[in-house]
Amino acid sequence: MTYAPQHFTVWTEIPTTDMDRAIAFYEAVTTAELRRDDSGPNPMAMFPTGDKDGVAGHIYPGKPAAPGTGPTIHLAAPGTAEEIAKRVEAAGGKVISPPIAIPAGRFFYAEDLDGNSVGFFEAVD
Repeated sequence: MTYAPQHFTVWTEIPTTDMDRAIAFYEAVTTAELRRDDSGPNPMAMFPTGDKDGVAGHIYPGKPAAPGTGPTIHLAAPGTAEEIAKRVEAAGGKVISPPIAIPAGRFFYAEDLDGNSVGFFEAVD
């Protein structure tokens, strides 16, 4: 028997050393409004989804891996890869690769303000 769920990824977590700075970065790059939630044991800011069953994640106060050593989280963002890359740099992040074309679309690798590895995909409508 082979396990094949509709969504293999169910949630992502991105650690940050500065919540306010990270929220500003991810909001600037994705143009989404993150929802801050301080009601649980740890504060977090969640990425929104179009429906209640959407797969997303959050940023939280934590210790990021050393740059280039942690996992890569891929996020959708509006605009072309080139436009998104400009927003990454304007928000203080670092673009690591040029846009890469694959059958599912185009993306590029970047580092956020804490050095977390992030891939940004052109949003698919």
